[in-house]
Amino acid sequence: MFRNVLILMFSLLFISQLSGCGYNTMQVQDEEIKAQWSEVINQYQRRADLVPNLVNTVKGYASHEKDILIQVTEARAKVGQIAATPELANDPAALAKFQAAQGELSGALSRLMVVVENYPQLKADTAFRDLQAQLEGTENRITVARNRYIQAVKDYNITVRKFPTNLTAMMFGYQAKANFTVDNEKAISAPPTVDFGTAAPAK
Repeated sequence: MFRNVLILMFSLLFISQLSGCGYNTMQVQDEEIKAQWSEVINQYQRRADLVPNLVNTVKGYASHEKDILIQVTEARAKVGQIAATPELANDPAALAKFQAAQGELSGALSRLMVVVENYPQLKADTAFRDLQAQLEGTENRITVARNRYIQAVKDYNITVRKFPTNLTAMMFGYQAKANFTVDNEKAISAPPTVDFGTAAPAK
């Protein structure tokens, strides 16, 4: 009986020490990272799903813009080849590859929107305008989701590296996680700019 009481007391003491040394905080922050990562992937997938319809709509009016249509299609294919699992977020090289692929698709879509300016009939097409609005909205949601993910990883990494919680992290094998790079972050995450106010001359 007395032995059981001692075990219970030591167990409670151990749990309270874990809580005081950041163990519970790391669990909460790790779950927050997973949730934010899922939202990042959700928004990137939403954009990828728009691409085929967008390409087909543009092709109907500007089929001879073959190079840019191929670039968009190939960039979308590269994105689809990367399995965006939660584990990817823990691998700096894999995350960099993922970010590069998404950046390439962003660039290709931006170039496509510039080409569209030369086709007033395409810009006036209801289906295209709807797709373009969805793309802009998705790009904005991607920016928000990325920023929230970046902040979640930052908070977690501070906990893992800060004394005394770094001792708990070392004890349980928790390490700092990779994050989206901040190099050219503004340019990468900026949504494509399309000005429908000035009609370009027909070609």
